[in-house]
Amino acid sequence: MRRIVAELFSTLDGVVEGPETWHGPHHDDEVDRAVTAGMDEADALLVGRRTYEDHAAYWPTADGAMAERMNAFRKYVVTSSDAPLEWANSEPLPGLDEVAGLDGTLLVTGSPTLVRGLLARGLLDELRLVIDPIAAGSGGRLFDAPVSFERAASRAFPSGSVSITYRPVR
Repeated sequence: MRRIVAELFSTLDGVVEGPETWHGPHHDDEVDRAVTAGMDEADALLVGRRTYEDHAAYWPTADGAMAERMNAFRKYVVTSSDAPLEWANSEPLPGLDEVAGLDGTLLVTGSPTLVRGLLARGLLDELRLVIDPIAAGSGGRLFDAPVSFERAASRAFPSGSVSITYRPVR
């Protein structure tokens, strides 16, 4: 059975692009434990090409338990590029049709374009947003069309961030 869970960091005004510029001050030990727990539920990562390139530039040389986990994951990369995927355990998928045939729990990190495509095809099972108490003012947002969700869980962190898990209403 396949299950796809997307987890993204977001600002109060819905920006998901560039979390490296605003998320850091809000990433406390409890946020870290929650993100790690989500990773522990996953069998593989599913990412778009741009997120793959960002991750592949950082994680292979990073230290610590999270780096070990990220590097060990099987990684499915939805991409139309023929450029090689050099990060360990990475496999290209030419499109979303191939995603439908995968098994296990797949964790999507970042990859807002991929998340929109998964939602449009009814393939996304859960959306976890870690919303930080900051407004970016500008930047890429996750949604470009109306989508309805039901809340499955929520949790507040000492940093002021809130994690909300939603399930698409089908």
